[in-house]
Amino acid sequence: MIPSQVFSAYPIEDFRAHEAGIRDAMDRVLTGSSYILGPEVSAFESEFADWIGARHAVGVANGTDAIELLLRAHGIGPGDQVAVPSHTAVASVSAIQRAGADPVLVDIDPVSRTIDASTLGAALAREDARNVKAVLAVHLYGHPAPLAPLQALCRTNGLLLLEDCAQAHGAEWEGRRVGALADGGAFSFYPTKNLGAIGDGGAVCTNDDGIAERLRWLRQYGWAERYVSHVTGINSRLDELQAALLRVKLRTLDQQLKRRSALARRYEERLGSVGWLQLPAVSENVRHAWHLYVIRTPHREALFAHLSSAGIPVALHYPAAVHQQPAYCQLPPGSPGLPQTESLLREILTLPLHPYLSDEAIDRVCESILSFPLP
Repeated sequence: MIPSQVFSAYPIEDFRAHEAGIRDAMDRVLTGSSYILGPEVSAFESEFADWIGARHAVGVANGTDAIELLLRAHGIGPGDQVAVPSHTAVASVSAIQRAGADPVLVDIDPVSRTIDASTLGAALAREDARNVKAVLAVHLYGHPAPLAPLQALCRTNGLLLLEDCAQAHGAEWEGRRVGALADGGAFSFYPTKNLGAIGDGGAVCTNDDGIAERLRWLRQYGWAERYVSHVTGINSRLDELQAALLRVKLRTLDQQLKRRSALARRYEERLGSVGWLQLPAVSENVRHAWHLYVIRTPHREALFAHLSSAGIPVALHYPAAVHQQPAYCQLPPGSPGLPQTESLLREILTLPLHPYLSDEAIDRVCESILSFPLP
């Protein structure tokens, strides 16, 4: 059995690495005079927007709200449809429904594991997808969705292209960070994300001044001025304390992304020749953010048991697609059968990867895999 400290949890290690700065930031907020949408939120919004390369970042309470409010800011609501991959966190689809729209579930490309542009094109031609107004491109696991063909499809069909960047802080497409490459990007700062809060948090990035203004109204009861609601909004404000500590962590994010990439390369070097494994691929002209390291194998169940018995924390992202979830199984698919999604889900396995893991930890995972007795 491998000692648990070899695979210590990312959120606690991330806190320990930034503890002094976080405690200073919390003291600054606690002894200050503003606890809601104060100077820390404003400063983080400016710094995060600059880091992404966007004109605006608007802090909200969590990543699900970020998607919902981005849709609502663009006028997407009841009677509208939003195309989205079924292979995603349920939050992507939950947010669409909370905005009042209907999700149209689309299949994925088996290599990038993100939405398949050709399948999306076929879905848009279907009669039951005639009310699609937007495409939500999920940059799953940290790999950017295929933005060039998606942009072409959206231009041809007059659709919005929105980015779900919850797992993609620092991912790049053609040298530019995701989140500012389309009509808006939604981010989560859940504690396990590449940039994680100590609790929930989220943000929306946009290059549109009007959309940014509307987002600020929507996140706080629709107020354009205090106590005067110009639109129907909600309470979804990024907490001042969370913004303060996110500012601390943002300063080291580039360094952490390099470490994630180095660990991914180590997996590739040790496991690249294993014929019964399919390692994650990286498309041309993109930079993977390596939020998760997800392999594929027809021996998934046996390998899961083998690694777990050795004390290696493996996981499934995800055990079921959205259309296989009890709450969503009645949703009509936008592409018949979603075969690539269903095939992939039977074979994926997430290996440990975060910037505080040692080379030794990765080597132990690899050694355990290499010792796996094929059924």
